[in-house]
Amino acid sequence: MYSDSITSSGNGGGKGATVSLVVPARNEARNIPWVFEQIPESVDEVILVDGDSVDATVPMARHCLPSVRFVRQNGPGKGNALRTGFLAATGDYVVMMDADGSMSPAEIPHFLHFLEHGYDFVKGSRFVAGGGSLDITRFRRMGNHVLLAAVNRLYHASLTDLCYGFCAFRRSFLELLDLHASGFEIETEMIVHALRSGLRIAEVPSLELPRRSGSSNLHAISDGRRVLHTLISERPGAHSATAGLRSAS
Repeated sequence: MYSDSITSSGNGGGKGATVSLVVPARNEARNIPWVFEQIPESVDEVILVDGDSVDATVPMARHCLPSVRFVRQNGPGKGNALRTGFLAATGDYVVMMDADGSMSPAEIPHFLHFLEHGYDFVKGSRFVAGGGSLDITRFRRMGNHVLLAAVNRLYHASLTDLCYGFCAFRRSFLELLDLHASGFEIETEMIVHALRSGLRIAEVPSLELPRRSGSSNLHAISDGRRVLHTLISERPGAHSATAGLRSAS
């Protein structure tokens, strides 16, 4: 297992690789224009996964970016939305980010730079040098610290951030990531499966911005419990130990 924290910021996105950007959205019509107007030219395909929005999310996205692809998720939760988008993606690299304006598309070339230079999975970090957050509460920061300590201990890693869903990866490793989570914990599932599989992981600085409009669907306590359950249940040897207990009984 391998992970690096990297603070330089390349331009990325060259060498002929194609890039798909997956954006899950539910009732984000007021935020879509700000997000879409910043998408860099290095992105070849934008996939908006709509979670049964009742506002103008879909027509607004089409107005801002006529080439956008729409996919409707077939079940509830952010995990389902992302898995739906990943399966629809056609690019060599897949980038995932939120539609609420808390993540800047202008940072995408930094992620692509490290994919182009040998890494398999690149994740944003708010707590590496050059990163930051203008949105995280003291309670969420404490929770992230506890969960981060757990992932580093259980997976012998040296990550600086865990609960942050700005990531990019080689689409050829999608099957290896073996994603099943339905909620916010899919972000943790991706990371621990990447660690467990020995993928080359890089962290890049990212600035988390406040949600531009509307309210978050994040529930710190319940989602934190699901993240912790994912860390424990997916740790190396957990499945074999469970199978052994079942056979013994």
